[in-house]
Amino acid sequence: MTKTLLMLPGDGIGPEVTAQARRVAERLIEQGLALDIGEARFGGVAIDADGMPLTADTLTLAKASDAVLMGAVGGPQWADQPYGNRPEAGLLALRSGMNVYANLRPALCFAALADASSLKRALVEGLDILFVRELTGGVYFGEPRGIETLPDGQRRGVNTHVYTTSEIQRVARTAFALARGRKGEVVSAEKSNVMEAGLLWREEVQALRDAEYPDIRLTHMLADNMAMQLVKNPKQFDVILTDNLFGDMLSDEAGMLTGSLGMLPSAAIGDAGMPGLYEPIHGSAPDIAGRGVANPSASILSLAMALRYSLGAPELAAKVEAAVEAALDGGARTADLGGTMTTAAMGDAVLAHLA
Repeated sequence: MTKTLLMLPGDGIGPEVTAQARRVAERLIEQGLALDIGEARFGGVAIDADGMPLTADTLTLAKASDAVLMGAVGGPQWADQPYGNRPEAGLLALRSGMNVYANLRPALCFAALADASSLKRALVEGLDILFVRELTGGVYFGEPRGIETLPDGQRRGVNTHVYTTSEIQRVARTAFALARGRKGEVVSAEKSNVMEAGLLWREEVQALRDAEYPDIRLTHMLADNMAMQLVKNPKQFDVILTDNLFGDMLSDEAGMLTGSLGMLPSAAIGDAGMPGLYEPIHGSAPDIAGRGVANPSASILSLAMALRYSLGAPELAAKVEAAVEAALDGGARTADLGGTMTTAAMGDAVLAHLA
């Protein structure tokens, strides 16, 4: 059965890196993969063309696809848009509309890049962490929210951090299930010492583990301590379960352990049988957009995650990941990794190992 992949190149370096992931997908199609590729506007470019970052038509296309591969969204030219119409608001709406509540962010240090990390080789060589971040709840979605003017003339900003039992349990189930295919260990991060929502998180995660996943070794860690532990001894972690806010921050921190944010893919998945959303975590990088120097590896590796989790081709996912690793072993480097390769040349290096 032919699968469908919708590409949303987005803004900044998004179109540049997504183009290389598309080249990889097209090579796999030439080699027999049954896949139809579509494309739509999303983010700032959609604001310019359609007046909004995510149109109803694009969301319909996304929900009807087997997988969606994003580039990146945002840039200074849209900073004057109201929050509800900024490119980032379109991304939140896409995640919510697709109901992809579990964000998988692997932090893998390829052997060839161990010296590119900001930490010593001994601390990061062989690093393989999987972050499972709740994606459609918490402070990014909670109500009430907004900026208001008080009677005395002061302004007050409000964001609400809120979770329910069902929101916590469904993402925790994802983390526990994935841990069974790894080392069987989960560390859950929150701030239960100062936040009631964090205490609820800890209690519900523990209760679910006790009731349904007694084989999983679960520990709890305060999020600020985890930030320290990630730079002190990152290899102590296997699967890390977090809420939306802390997952955003901690997984970006882990990006520097691997050598570059340009190496980190991500997947956002929901219930079985529903389409997944895949994207590099590096953002739109407007400072280098249009120069052709961005690292496409995270986008290509995001495609590999789509092959594994949504497109029914785990063997091709492994093949793409091996091609990226082989390119790195052969010395392929973009500027973020200390090299001089262009985005397209990095794509060429990966394609050379997909024979």
